Amino acid sequence: MSVGRLPLSGVTVVSVEQAVAAPYATRQLADLGARVIKVERPGGGDFARRYDTAVHGHSSYFVWLNRSKESLTLDLKDRRAREILHDLLRGADVFVQNLAPGAAGRLGLDADALTRRHPRLIPCTISGYGTTGPWAGRKSYDLLVQCQTGLVSLTGTPEATARVGISVADIAAGMYAYSGVLTALYTRATTGTVHPVEVSLFEALAEWMGQPAYYTRYGGGQPPRLGTRHATIAPYGAYRAADGKEVLFSVQNEREWAALCADFLGRPELTADPRFATGSDRVAHREELDAIVARRCARSGSEEILGELEGIGIACAGVNDVAAFLDHPVLAARDRWREVTVPGGAAVDALLPPADLAGVPARMDPVPAVGEHTDAILAELGRGPGDIEALRADAVV
Repeated sequence: MSVGRLPLSGVTVVSVEQAVAAPYATRQLADLGARVIKVERPGGGDFARRYDTAVHGHSSYFVWLNRSKESLTLDLKDRRAREILHDLLRGADVFVQNLAPGAAGRLGLDADALTRRHPRLIPCTISGYGTTGPWAGRKSYDLLVQCQTGLVSLTGTPEATARVGISVADIAAGMYAYSGVLTALYTRATTGTVHPVEVSLFEALAEWMGQPAYYTRYGGGQPPRLGTRHATIAPYGAYRAADGKEVLFSVQNEREWAALCADFLGRPELTADPRFATGSDRVAHREELDAIVARRCARSGSEEILGELEGIGIACAGVNDVAAFLDHPVLAARDRWREVTVPGGAAVDALLPPADLAGVPARMDPVPAVGEHTDAILAELGRGPGDIEALRADAVV
């Protein structure tokens, strides 16, 4: 698809990236029309290519994160590869990297070195715990950060903790890197000033922990683990219907509470019960309240319950598995699916980017094979066929 009409058309991003956080940030830039050149290791490439083989032999992570990019292989330990990278950076707008701690500095790819050599380039560094401070040298992965921020201690049941089922720390860092780069591009365009961007997984997820952090520091203790229940609202959670399916609903205010009591539970007198008079009272007597709600839900099928709750203005939903999500009527009715090809030519379904810009088409280009664009990019940089053959013979590319 031509990207001439897309907002970031003309912006070039070079990324030495792997795994989730940096590829997620750069894929979103590619979605908006940026040319994203993904630098990978010769041979295997980004190790996320080998996380699984679920999508026509390709990794589900990689297919999700790397559409619309070009793949260039470079062994950055080799001086010749670094020269090629700097040739690219002379014409680039953004450089993103999530190399291991200390690696960018050893390769001369840290923000300070890049700013001196390429004054117009916006460097974006994604790290585990920041590039300074006592943990700057620590390796970090998503679940480690979930543990360090306390998220795992909030997730699960009273009996056991649980990880969040997606790479939430990586995704948070990727989102902040994406918005940080957009801000830096805007600032450079309007003022001429270049601001390097730095994001850590730890600080990104720390921001998302804001509510439980305040609750814990000023409330005298952290929110309990309650499965699908909510620590500060009741009733709020999933209840089992007579057909064995779970229905989740939430009561957010006193009007909804009165409607639930009168029109669903059939017990309007509960609104005057001192155990349930206020939101705080309902949380304090959650077990008694949940027992009342559970008994009522056990008498009806899930679809009947959902219909009744929707009819009285209570927000509710069935508890879907992933297969049900894939067949969700909202995605179908709003035409959210497009086809993207993967290496080998197979087509896979991909969701459109969630932010719709009126009049701007979605860019949904192929997922690249390892090094698929190496020869073309090197030719753009002035390397002839003989030079490229020699670089490949020496495993530089």
